[in-house]
Amino acid sequence: MNVPKVSLERVVVVGGGFAGLKFAKTLDSRKFQVVLIDKNNYHTFQPLLYQVATAGLEPDSIAYPLRKAFSGKPNFFFRVGTVQSINPAARRIETSIGSLDYDHLVLAMGSSTNYYGNAQIEALSMPMKSVPEALNLRSLMLQNFEASLLTADLEERERLMDYVIVGGGPTGVELAGALSELRKHVLPNDYPDLDIRRMSVHLIQGGDRILPGMSEKSSKHALNYLKKLGVEVWLDHRVVGYDGQVVHTDKTAIPAGTVIWAAGVKGAAIEGLPSESVVQGRYKVDEFNRIEGCAQIYALGDIALMQKSPDDRGHPQVAQAAIQQARNLGRNLNRGTDPALWKPFAYKDKGSMATIGRNCALVDIGSFHAKGPIAWYLWMFVHLVTLVGFRNRLVALTNWISSYVRYDKGIRLIIRPFERKSA
Repeated sequence: MNVPKVSLERVVVVGGGFAGLKFAKTLDSRKFQVVLIDKNNYHTFQPLLYQVATAGLEPDSIAYPLRKAFSGKPNFFFRVGTVQSINPAARRIETSIGSLDYDHLVLAMGSSTNYYGNAQIEALSMPMKSVPEALNLRSLMLQNFEASLLTADLEERERLMDYVIVGGGPTGVELAGALSELRKHVLPNDYPDLDIRRMSVHLIQGGDRILPGMSEKSSKHALNYLKKLGVEVWLDHRVVGYDGQVVHTDKTAIPAGTVIWAAGVKGAAIEGLPSESVVQGRYKVDEFNRIEGCAQIYALGDIALMQKSPDDRGHPQVAQAAIQQARNLGRNLNRGTDPALWKPFAYKDKGSMATIGRNCALVDIGSFHAKGPIAWYLWMFVHLVTLVGFRNRLVALTNWISSYVRYDKGIRLIIRPFERKSA
C-alpha cells in the first residue's frame, strides 16, 4: 500500500462519507498518522442524490474529491481500495490493494440498501445509495420515455411511464415530489407527442404514515402535498415481489416499468470481528464508539449501534448522528489515548426536514414546525451550507435558481445507457 512507517501512532479510517470525513478532519494529524481508505476518490453528499437521479443536479455538484478535502494536512494519506477483512489480533486489515497495520481502526463505511432478503427485488429494482446508481436511474427514466415513443402498445407505453417508489422516508418522499414536478413542468415540453398525463407516480409505505421519523403533523402535511401533486400514496402496503412488469404487495398489484427501492438500509459490516459484536450488520459500540470486545477499533455513523437497553435501536442512521459521533471521537483521541480523559457521546437532535417540491418543504426542530415556502428556503439554506466545497454550493444554488425561474431541469442527459439486469 506504500504508506511509510513513522513514529506516530497510525489511525486507519475506512470510509469517506460524513463520519469518515468529519473524523479525519477533526483528528490532529500532528499527533497521529492518518490513513483514509475508500472505494471512491470522492465524498458523496447523499441527501441530494435524488436530484441527480431526477436531472436537477449533475453529480459533480454533490461529490467532492477526498484528496482536495485534505490538501495540506500533514501526515495524511489517502488510498482508493476496499477493505475485505480485519485481523484484530494482529491489528491488520486486508484490502483489495494490500494489507496495512494499524494502531487504531475507525470503521465508517456507512450503510447499503436493504432488500430484506428478496433476491427478485434486488435484481430488478433501482437502488439509490451512490452517484453511479443515481445516474443509472436518470438514464433509465429517460430511456423509458424514449421507448414509449416507439411502441404502439398502449399498455406497454403506460407501463413505461409508471413509477413505483418503495419507502416513505425522506428519500422516497423527495423522489416522488421531484418526479411529479418533472411530469408537470418539464416532460410535456420534451415529449409533446406523448400524453404525459398518463404517467403515474406511486409511493408505497409499509407503515401507517409517511416520514415516520418526523412529527405526525409534518407527515400529514407531506401526504396532502403529495396528493395535490398527483402522487398515489399506498399506506400499510408491503411489497412482496416485482417481476419487471408488476409490483406485488400484500394487498394489491401495480403495473410499473420502474421500481425505485428506498425502503431501508443496513450496515455494511466487514468480516473478521466477533459475531457477538455485530447486530443486523451494525457494530455494537459503547458511549465512546469503541466496538465491544475489540481493542482500538471504533465504529461511527450508520455502522455503529449505541444501545442504552437491549431493545434500543440506537441513534438514527442520518448524517447528523454520524458527524457528531465522528467529531466526538476525533476530539477524544486528540486529548490522548487514555480513555479516562475522554467524554462520552451525547446525541443532539438538530431536527429533521424534507422537501417535496417547489415552495413545499417540511421542517421539525424540537417543538418548532414549519411548512411551505419558509420551510423550503430553510431546507435549501441548510443543504447549501453543509455541501462540501464552495464550487459545489455555487453550482447547486445556480441550478436551483435556474430551475425555479424557468420551471425547467436542464440536465436530462443519457450519458451512459442503463441495461436492466434479469431476475
